[in-house]
Amino acid sequence: MDLQKLLFSLSETSCITGAGTATNVVFDTVKRFAPDTFRDPLGNIIAPVKKAKEGRPHILLEAHMDEIGFVVQTIDDDGFVHIGKVGGPDIRVLLGSEVTIFGKEPVYGVFCCRPPHLSSKDDYKKVPELDELAIDIGYTHDKAVEKVSPGDYITLRQAPAELINGLITGKALDNRAGVATVLRCLELCAEKVDCGLTAAFTLSEELGCRGAVTASYTAAPTHAIVVDVSFGYTPDAPKEKCGKIGKGPMIGISPVLSGEVTSVLFEAAKANNIPYQTEVMGGETGTNADSVSISRGGVATGLVSVPLRYMHTAVETIAVSDVENTARLMAAAAEQIGGGKNV
Repeated sequence: MDLQKLLFSLSETSCITGAGTATNVVFDTVKRFAPDTFRDPLGNIIAPVKKAKEGRPHILLEAHMDEIGFVVQTIDDDGFVHIGKVGGPDIRVLLGSEVTIFGKEPVYGVFCCRPPHLSSKDDYKKVPELDELAIDIGYTHDKAVEKVSPGDYITLRQAPAELINGLITGKALDNRAGVATVLRCLELCAEKVDCGLTAAFTLSEELGCRGAVTASYTAAPTHAIVVDVSFGYTPDAPKEKCGKIGKGPMIGISPVLSGEVTSVLFEAAKANNIPYQTEVMGGETGTNADSVSISRGGVATGLVSVPLRYMHTAVETIAVSDVENTARLMAAAAEQIGGGKNV
């Protein structure tokens, strides 16, 4: 599997609560490992790789597919599009950004940006509210309403790119990096894990982890490993709350996670010489692991995260090696649990 090629194909597609083409890429790719893959009523993709056996572990590997974005609210008399947010986009960097509106056909636009010559010193000191922003699609009002309607979804528009030192940048790597990790993990372990194994690629994480609730209920696992992204260190961020890009997966430690599964993740990393970091949380993780862990009668859940810089922007940045090492870690842990590790 060419991880960088997969990551690029996932990043350049779109998916807000199921709207967009990213789900098709995931569905077509995972069917290689699970021919009986299906979509549930919420649009989650559930891939039963190995059938669960009574009295044996059943492992769920989970990553969310959806990305942050916007929704059309109104179109004003001059043809400018006014919006609401879907999830938590970083409003600080929107001015002048390119977007795609999924109307009757894709419509490209840019966030309006006042010229610096017309801006006051005070303007530079504040972040605009979302309702102060608009998108320019180049149409008059009459032409705009032929193409775009209230309720149409909008994503940031940015082609993925390769940086130096094994880094890549693009939109929606939160959490297409996790999606690629699960797919790579299946390539590594689908034939080796000696127990039930299901992969779930979920929607609506950015809206409160809704997709993980139904997907984990449907899958009914005994154990789960959830993969998401977490904060990658930059000089303007608190070092103690961040991981370092290129230094391996961040293993989550939290009271809502299973101590036993977390221990297996640490053991698997050490036994297989996989570089890792830790991420300690005093309560909920803010990921789908929170929902998966309390599905049905409870699921022993672990969390691993890929360090990512510039979260919820169009230039999210990761190291491809971190995706590979996270997949290796998940595969090794799944093999341990499936091999009878007492978890």
